[in-house]
Amino acid sequence: MTSPPRLLAAVTLILATTMYGTTTSHADDDPNDPPGTEPSASAPVDVDPNDPDLKLPDGATLAQAKVLDIKSVVEEQSGDERREDTNTSVTLALQAEVLFGKDSSKLGAEAKSRIRGIADEIRTQNATRVRVFGFTDDLGSSAHGDVLSKRRANAVHDVLSQSLNDAGITYEVRGYGEQYPIADNSSEAGRKKNRRVEVSFPRSEP
Repeated sequence: MTSPPRLLAAVTLILATTMYGTTTSHADDDPNDPPGTEPSASAPVDVDPNDPDLKLPDGATLAQAKVLDIKSVVEEQSGDERREDTNTSVTLALQAEVLFGKDSSKLGAEAKSRIRGIADEIRTQNATRVRVFGFTDDLGSSAHGDVLSKRRANAVHDVLSQSLNDAGITYEVRGYGEQYPIADNSSEAGRKKNRRVEVSFPRSEP
């Protein structure tokens, strides 16, 4: 973005995830796949369950092998911006308040500047697939939240696509409304975190 964020926390988590999905230029009316639920990559090696070095107890079996990602989560002290990095993807989340007015999907100059900063990151990673997902809190009707989150995701997508101006990039743009909160909606602090737009894309190969 325009200035280095003041970091509140950096948390390392284990999460299996990859960054693939269908592409669309604007929000789908029927978002079936929730964010962050993609299948993990297949295991790079086969493990022999009969290998004596495994020393499995009698009757025990091996679980299906899978690849685990390390996720680093960093949030600004103000909470306005949140970044998640794994070894396969980057997700940048901006709170709705820093992008839009109340109940609005119109972007101001400062908001567009922040989004152009995300476009710079996408360009740096040489990403060819970009997801833009909008979310709201649970106040008001679910239907209203669905519509508003779609409009906000579309607004962010429009600035990204104009900034990148790259026909080789495909976009998946969806509005999830109040689904998939990242904080408790029972408090205003939690609702503020849930009102967000997330932009995610694969990391470039090292």
